[in-house]
Amino acid sequence: MFHRILIANRGEVALRIIRACKEMGIETVVVYSEADRNASYLHLADDRICIGEAPPAESYLNIPRIIAAAEIADVEAIHPGYGFLAENAHFAEVCRDCKIEFIGPSVESMRALGDKIRAKEFAKAARVPTTPSSDGAIDTVDEAVRVAERLGYPVAIKAAAGGGGRGIRFAHNEATLRSCFKQARTEAEISFGDGRLYMEKCIENFRHIEVQLMGDTAGNILHFFERECTVQRRRQKLIEESPAPNLPAELRDEICNAAVRLAKEVGYHSAGTVEFIMDKDLNFYFMEVNTRIQVEHPVTEMVTDQDLVKWQIRLAAGERMDLEQKDIAQRGSSIECRINAEDPAHNFRPSPGRVEAFVAPGGLGVRWDSHVYQGYEIPSSYDSLVGKLVVHRPTRAEAIATARRALDEFVIYPTQTTIPLCRDILAHPKFEAGQWDTTYIEREMLKS
Repeated sequence: MFHRILIANRGEVALRIIRACKEMGIETVVVYSEADRNASYLHLADDRICIGEAPPAESYLNIPRIIAAAEIADVEAIHPGYGFLAENAHFAEVCRDCKIEFIGPSVESMRALGDKIRAKEFAKAARVPTTPSSDGAIDTVDEAVRVAERLGYPVAIKAAAGGGGRGIRFAHNEATLRSCFKQARTEAEISFGDGRLYMEKCIENFRHIEVQLMGDTAGNILHFFERECTVQRRRQKLIEESPAPNLPAELRDEICNAAVRLAKEVGYHSAGTVEFIMDKDLNFYFMEVNTRIQVEHPVTEMVTDQDLVKWQIRLAAGERMDLEQKDIAQRGSSIECRINAEDPAHNFRPSPGRVEAFVAPGGLGVRWDSHVYQGYEIPSSYDSLVGKLVVHRPTRAEAIATARRALDEFVIYPTQTTIPLCRDILAHPKFEAGQWDTTYIEREMLKS
């Protein structure tokens, strides 16, 4: 097992990793930017190193500075958390070239699955359902028009190097396709340094289901069941839960087993999430793989009683899974609400600044993962996530009631947050019935 780990991230995920390491007897070194100099979690680490100014390019995305910090601190491994460099295969390669273990999958797996065209080829080889699509990358707009005619409109134009809902454009006719194709290529080149595009038949008004995986270097891969991530705005998740409501048991097994097959096809190890879309007829299709721990991992931890961050560290240290699939079960229902410093009443305008008053909820079945405290200065340079409210109760109805009660207990002043929107969603009859799709919030709740 590792003796000393560097955490190359910030905020609540840095705190989450520190907590896991403390329980495992592992020392932690946290890097931080000038904007995070007063973060309270820094004092929980064994050491801390400033790596630059607030802009991510000067700090959390600056590979040379992170590696220098790791060498100065004499660590054995780096945990990237999620976001920033977590899915950067080049960073993983640099870590290992410097004899520092990257707590994540192999560089080869990251590159294979980070390329959405190759990932889809792996899915097909593993007999995982995929949406009708182009055969590889599309080079010209005229070729895109021919492919769209074969697939049938609407179509989705996607960046081969994209992910996380970014680099996607939709077209319902040829004129829109011609315009969107050029825009998508430019956006892909700027955002990902890779202008390759491919196209899929657009499945409209779908659900978003994902499967949590863990694998060791000996080829043992287990699933920790699924999460429902359908409650979204602009393809950004707001509320996640496990188990997914209204999902027949046999279909749950089929989806989870498909995810395992894909991971084995790639030779995957570490934590990973296979994401699927599901249409109104309960047909599911492969979407992408996230080669890291997810923001929403706590809902899986709550229903399986497994610490996913600890597993991720153990697997990176070369340990083998000492579980069998039958040892992992879903118990009860868990719901996570992402609390962001954004104002839903004003087009989700960011709300950085000092938190003058702060009271977190508590009580039976409530978990609050956050680095925020009274007096904390929410920076404007990073993601707006304030924290994650996670509840776990014996039934979904009880989980919804507990989440609503917990949201009512929050005091975060004067920061504007997504708490009011989360309250409205949890009280909505469609949510209670488990009858959402990924566009419902924008289409019905935010249409004014």
